[in-house]
Amino acid sequence: MKARILSNADRRAPKRLGYLFHALVALILSAPLALGQEIGPQSQSSRAQVEKLLGLWKEHFAGADSLQERRAAFAKLMETMPGPTRIQVRQVDADGVDGELMWPARLHHPIGKRAILYIHGGGFSGGSIRTHGLFAGSLAKAASSDVLLINYRLMPEYTYPAQINDALTAYRWLLDNGYRNENVVVAGDGAGGNIALETVLRQKQAAKPLPAAVIALSPITDLAATGGSMLANAGNDPLVDKAWIETLRKTYLGSRPATDPQASPLYADMTGFPPLLLQVGSGEALLDDTLRLADKARREGVDVTTEVWAGMPHQWQLFPAMLDDADRSSQNIAEFAIRHFADRPEE
Repeated sequence: MKARILSNADRRAPKRLGYLFHALVALILSAPLALGQEIGPQSQSSRAQVEKLLGLWKEHFAGADSLQERRAAFAKLMETMPGPTRIQVRQVDADGVDGELMWPARLHHPIGKRAILYIHGGGFSGGSIRTHGLFAGSLAKAASSDVLLINYRLMPEYTYPAQINDALTAYRWLLDNGYRNENVVVAGDGAGGNIALETVLRQKQAAKPLPAAVIALSPITDLAATGGSMLANAGNDPLVDKAWIETLRKTYLGSRPATDPQASPLYADMTGFPPLLLQVGSGEALLDDTLRLADKARREGVDVTTEVWAGMPHQWQLFPAMLDDADRSSQNIAEFAIRHFADRPEE
């Protein structure tokens, strides 16, 4: 039998205590992976729905390698989805940022008490009001809130920090146009989640009024792509992998370091950040981007709610017409927003 070399600590402690110590260390090291509240287990019908959606992703993104090709593929896929219903829409110019302000048809007002600023995903280079209109409209109804959905500038035509500047301009436009900051929630998915986080971090650094809460859905938090799930979940995620994040980083940041906290929220000081909701799919390449941010933010005193959805692919929330879990997750998002609005909607 091969002898085990004991450390000094092991020699001083009873053997059983040594085993417990190592088990505790292993548990602590793996803790970030257990931070999220697991939403599941996934049902058979949910698996079938996801398989159908993944088939559509693969069909539309086949051969789409460049930023422009992926932008076009995403737009074409979302054109097959229905548009929002039972909402009212007003085109707005938010100090130079194109947007749509939408609210539930049952609420008869052009500007209300509550607002969600929604920043669409699409790898900093795709997505639009059209691709995210169904989700934003559903969110407006579920949260009894206005939603400002913006078209920020996209790369490669515009690079960092144009996207964040546009979102920050839109947030401040809301505050200048009848919304109190404690009645505004900032939200986004994927790259939009990154922009949402960075927008609020800039507002915090400027010591200006912060929103009531922030919602980030599978956000890109680490443009250095150091998360273990980038490799561990590579075979499960048809949209995001380490190579794609590297492509985005090169175009978006140029020579700026990927670990710059002004671009990668994982490296930012989160102290004083508003309450934060994070959602991510269990098989996403961006799983660790979410869980590591949640761990860091919680250690720095942020009120964090983290949901890990079993079997969900990236951007599943955009497909309520196909996925039952899209409706469920959207309801959680709406309830989180409602809990943090200063003026909550009447029951």
